[in-house]
Amino acid sequence: MSAPEKKEKSAAIAAAIILVVIGIGFFALPSIMLKLGEISPWLAAGFAVLFVLGFFLIFWLRARHQRRRGL
Repeated sequence: MSAPEKKEKSAAIAAAIILVVIGIGFFALPSIMLKLGEISPWLAAGFAVLFVLGFFLIFWLRARHQRRRGL
């Protein structure tokens, strides 16, 4: 296996792991929001917004890191 193939494979594996972890988080998000909603509806909404923004932030930071490394 050549170096470019290995880099492509590791990038795909990293993306798959991130998507699985985020998928589990989105699966648990409604129950977490209900628990937080008992304390404050604003807290539940804020948590949901931060979670969704975090999803995009992870991929943005990953792309930025790869651009810096020249990948």
